[in-house]
Amino acid sequence: MSGIHESVMITKRIQVTMLAGVMGAGLVSCATVPGTGRSQLILVSQGEEMQLGATEFDKIKKSTPISKDPALNAMVQRVGKKISAVAPLPNAQWEFVVFDQPKTANAFCLPGGKVGIYTGILPITKDEAGMATVIGHEVAHAVARHGAERLSESLLLQLGGVALSAAMKNNTDQTRALAMGAYGVTGTLGVALPHSRQHELEADRMGLIYMARAGYDPRQAVEFWKRFGEYGRQQGGARIEFLSTHPVDTTRIGQIERLLPEALGEYQRATGGY
Repeated sequence: MSGIHESVMITKRIQVTMLAGVMGAGLVSCATVPGTGRSQLILVSQGEEMQLGATEFDKIKKSTPISKDPALNAMVQRVGKKISAVAPLPNAQWEFVVFDQPKTANAFCLPGGKVGIYTGILPITKDEAGMATVIGHEVAHAVARHGAERLSESLLLQLGGVALSAAMKNNTDQTRALAMGAYGVTGTLGVALPHSRQHELEADRMGLIYMARAGYDPRQAVEFWKRFGEYGRQQGGARIEFLSTHPVDTTRIGQIERLLPEALGEYQRATGGY
């Protein structure tokens, strides 16, 4: 999931401005994802990232109806508070908002802890444990700074395109067009889509641990993703993972099942038993 709205913040204006800054200052920063230890390249400061997230979230709140259901909002706030309490994101400004969009079965997270839940996902979450699966997954995106990593990746791909274009300036227009087209396809299939799938699986892994530490049975995550997969098949059939930003259901569920012993250990420590 994550973010049908993450792309909103990666606008052309932001990309061009930040690309110029990267080229001029040579900014490169290596970071490590908490909980998984994966190294990542980040070209955006955490402060800038959080400001972008807050700004875009405010825009979404102004343009999208917000649910007025008191019981639903109380449940989401309760789950969000428990999950965010065990998530290591310093200086986060956590906010959990339910958007009244019954035809949208999704959720998203923007940098800095801005989480949106669409009411269309409620038939799939079914209960508080299902909601904890969703919120744990979205909170994990924020902790892992996936938004900043994808923005940084986009900037680097643009930089590579600029370099390729300059290197081929003496070739014919047709040759340049073919080369730039091939570069675009390679960048999408070889970098952007695999990294997006990696982010989803990483968020699943981290979110599973967060929900367990917050006192929610991690076994319910398997049931949620089975329901979510069935919903996806009903909506449009199976995807080809190679061309998808999200992993196929068998990949996702298989990873969660392998991680259950670790997650159940966290759940036992949090609750005193299974």
